[in-house]
Amino acid sequence: MDRRTFLALAATPAAISAMYALQSCSSAGHLISDSSTPGTVPQSNAGAGAARSDKPRSSTTLADAAAATASVNDFAVALYKHISAITAGNSANLVFSGASVVMAVAMARAGARGTTATEIDAVLHITDAAAFAHSANALSGALDSRTRRIERPQNDPVDITLNIANSLWGQTGLDFETAFLDVLASEYGAGLQLVDYKADPERARQVINAWVDDRTKQRIPELIAQGDIGTDTRLTLVNAIYMKAPWLNTFAKEATNAARFSTQAGVSVQAPTMRLAHELNYAKGAGWQAVELPYIGEELSMLIVLPDVGTDLAIGVDAMPTLRTASTLHQVNLSLPKFDIETSTDLSAVLGAMGMPTAFSDVADFSGMTTAEKLTISGVIHQANITVDEEGTEAAAATAVVMRTTSAPEPLELVDLIVDRPFVFAIRDNPTGALLFIGHIGDPTATRA
Repeated sequence: MDRRTFLALAATPAAISAMYALQSCSSAGHLISDSSTPGTVPQSNAGAGAARSDKPRSSTTLADAAAATASVNDFAVALYKHISAITAGNSANLVFSGASVVMAVAMARAGARGTTATEIDAVLHITDAAAFAHSANALSGALDSRTRRIERPQNDPVDITLNIANSLWGQTGLDFETAFLDVLASEYGAGLQLVDYKADPERARQVINAWVDDRTKQRIPELIAQGDIGTDTRLTLVNAIYMKAPWLNTFAKEATNAARFSTQAGVSVQAPTMRLAHELNYAKGAGWQAVELPYIGEELSMLIVLPDVGTDLAIGVDAMPTLRTASTLHQVNLSLPKFDIETSTDLSAVLGAMGMPTAFSDVADFSGMTTAEKLTISGVIHQANITVDEEGTEAAAATAVVMRTTSAPEPLELVDLIVDRPFVFAIRDNPTGALLFIGHIGDPTATRA
């Protein structure tokens, strides 16, 4: 899947709006209502640039994040399999953030009704919409708390960064339902930012992209491509995730050298390969081996799953959620290629195939957002990229949902793990167990640059 194709998917306006909204709440702490009519927030006087609910962000506990974590993990595994099937195999490199997609689509779910809502619930594994929104709030809060500076005796301090942001971008002059804005404020920390799609869709696109660019530290400068937003666009919900963290156990740069890697296409390439000998959590199952690489602070980890020769990569993805309990400490001699990849796609067809086609049709029901116009999702744009080297990992993802009107203590066992063929990877938040990024490497020499 090429970068532009995946980018178009990630930049779906609805997802972008959701991401901006979350960030707005995080910065302001609360959203102020300017509604004068019960049930809606009038947008005819949009000089302030935002429509705001007075609902404060709900307080949560770590235990509240369990339902959203389960949804993110189950959805990520299912999405991986659908994308792999559509791309006819696992030959290309792939990375995406199931967490970003779930957050963006869940914001759209807050305004869905009838069959549209039921189908979204099935795809996201939602049994109670209100409870799920609260759980998503808890997961976002937990992930945001990972950002911190770690002091190290006799060494320079290091920074861990994990930022989650939501925003919504609505058509100026369009009345949005107060209840919808209340949920976005209290559970997603998102305020509605006003743009004029009717008069200047290109300007709206540029403003949304600039917000995403800023929230992803310039790793995603153009989530939404030209043509993805038009004069019939009415709302874009956006989620953005940015992560940067150094390894707990760094790879020595002088140990990196070229090594043979057999690509999924059966071609032998020479890939820059890092080496590490250390005590690491390791697991082995039927048809795969896995190792956990913790980042400093040990709240985040990268999981590497290497399927056996001739085994489909999907078996490694299925193993991801089980590794927390299946892994034990081993002395591991690890050889791992460096990689720097990006994926851009429109997930509309994939999400429809997964069970929510009504949301993309003319009979979609998003009357919980607004009754002034009938809305449908025109695109779910997703983009993600990841860079892995000797020092650590930097990764970013953004999702836009664009909506338009229709008319060990004992001696450790020694393991040699040579990653010289296609493998799958994930970045896991350890306290919650949420898989934030997931993907595979079919050719580490094919970089996003």
